[in-house]
Amino acid sequence: MASLDLDLDLDLDLDLDFVRAQFPASCWAWAFFESAGGSFVPNSVIERITAYMRESQVQPAGAYPASVLATERVNSGHRLMSEMIGAEVDEVVIAASTSINAYVLAHALRPSWRDGDEVIVAMQNHEANSGPWRRLAETGITVVDWPVDPVTGNLDPDLLDGLLSERTRIVAFPHVSNIVGAINDVAAITKKVHDAGAQVVVDGVAYAPHRLVDVKAWNVDFYLFSFYKVFGPHMGCLYGKRQRLIEATPQSHYFFDAADTAHNLNPAGPNHESIAALAGIADYFEALAEHHLDAPPNDLLGRVGAVFALIADHEQLLAERFADFAAAKPGLRLIGPAVGDKTVRAPTFTFTVEGRASAEIPPLLHDDRIAVAHGDFYAPRLLNALGVTDTENGVVRASMAHYNTLGEVDRLIAALDRVI
Repeated sequence: MASLDLDLDLDLDLDLDFVRAQFPASCWAWAFFESAGGSFVPNSVIERITAYMRESQVQPAGAYPASVLATERVNSGHRLMSEMIGAEVDEVVIAASTSINAYVLAHALRPSWRDGDEVIVAMQNHEANSGPWRRLAETGITVVDWPVDPVTGNLDPDLLDGLLSERTRIVAFPHVSNIVGAINDVAAITKKVHDAGAQVVVDGVAYAPHRLVDVKAWNVDFYLFSFYKVFGPHMGCLYGKRQRLIEATPQSHYFFDAADTAHNLNPAGPNHESIAALAGIADYFEALAEHHLDAPPNDLLGRVGAVFALIADHEQLLAERFADFAAAKPGLRLIGPAVGDKTVRAPTFTFTVEGRASAEIPPLLHDDRIAVAHGDFYAPRLLNALGVTDTENGVVRASMAHYNTLGEVDRLIAALDRVI
């Protein structure tokens, strides 16, 4: 499947009225800035899961009509999500979460490694792509830290030159940290790792809601993200190159064929109604493409890429507004790039306030009907590396999505300005 050229010349603006009309009206009662914890779900997804449970809530793979319909709906959800990231169907495993996908993958790869082999784990990782690899130390694997800059939180790819060795098997790192927000150059890092004879596993959870995922263009070995951050049900996606998945040690029932990657790396088995509902994510992007594009590309990957180009432009406006405020606000320490440039960062912002516990801040915004969150966001190792030692309070996080408006960002800024 051909990768998508993202240099699209689109002189269009995202139609926020149309976008927000695709979601339940109750979503807009508050200014919601915690999409990094879980995005809103469009009506198309709700309709898909409702239809499945009303009409085909039976075991798939049977010959009777309801089961045939269930099979078609589950297969459609799986196929469409594969197409949306430029993968083949048998390269995509859909399971309960990103955390369990990484855990199962680590156990599946370990048997082919020798004691003393190494995994490099970026300190910038969410724990989902950190803990499973670090636990392999209990089995004789050496864990090597890829540190972050203690001030900015950024990853320096040049540091890998001194970390990679002939014993390196995997480098685990995020596409975007859910704390730092900076976009790492996945293609360049992957090439460096491949040149050293190792493989990569990339956590794209904080990237996938904001930009097109194109696994073939980046040549990654494994890529993880969560559908519930990408406007879908609470499910996780694991992409792996087909041969990599087949070579991995099966983690499910012994009778599944080695090429049955969907089952072998999902020991819990598929959640049928949720996988069927994933087709609603494709429906949503198709609706945005049809509304915004005069001549949408012929393939789903192309249409999704064109929509994400519009999303990136809109999110840059939101991010620039907030970054300018945060950079100029005395007493506020912004973690990550102090810019809104869409090529540099995603619109996920975390910060601390001098002399204030992070837990104090979110409730003070409730009178303004603004939702933000605080905590370690499953990245306490990263916070400690950044000097944030009180991980119970952690940081305040304001995360934006394409359905947010500039007016909502201005409300957030005004409320934070008053509170701080």
